[in-house]
Amino acid sequence: MIRIASAFLIGLLFGAGLLLSGMANPAKVLNFFDFAGSWDPSLAFVMGGALLVAAIGYRLVLARPAPALATSFSLPARTALDGRLIGGSALFGIGWGIAGFCPGGVVPALGLGRIEPLAFAGALTAAIAAVRLLEARRAQRPQAA
Repeated sequence: MIRIASAFLIGLLFGAGLLLSGMANPAKVLNFFDFAGSWDPSLAFVMGGALLVAAIGYRLVLARPAPALATSFSLPARTALDGRLIGGSALFGIGWGIAGFCPGGVVPALGLGRIEPLAFAGALTAAIAAVRLLEARRAQRPQAA
């Protein structure tokens, strides 16, 4: 129960930070990418602050033998830069630049009562389902010799 409550509180804090910083507003995000027009550098400060907090947090947390609410850390085993990672990152950036939403920022924006976050969340969910379906089909195909 404490793990669920802590995850809820952490998510609430994250969402509140996104709302307070304006990152749930797609116009603010899109203005960051508009260098020739109404450029808004505030997103760079939000990202820089997030990177600073994350860098310090990771150093402190990973120095411990285990997380506070788990028996061991669950870190990615793969560390190589491959086509899937680079392609997924590129698609993420393109989608963010077009829509002004990222998956983290769209969640608190869903509560604003607008259709755009709902459409983005639906498209994101459909894309995740399509990738999982394609990967499952690829895994079922016999390997060529």
